[in-house]
Amino acid sequence: MYNKNTDKDILGAAATAAVGAGVVTSFAVSQGQPPLIALLITIISTLFAVICHQSDLI
Repeated sequence: MYNKNTDKDILGAAATAAVGAGVVTSFAVSQGQPPLIALLITIISTLFAVICHQSDLI
């Protein structure tokens, strides 16, 4: 019905999500969170954002 943009930019979505999550988790690391946990949170949130972007949830 609508002209949806069918060309999905996975790399752009992943980069945007990783930067956003990285900013938040870098603040958490500065407050004492272990860096490995912050990295895992960044990876998981990036994967979730890419999946949502591909399935038109966002």
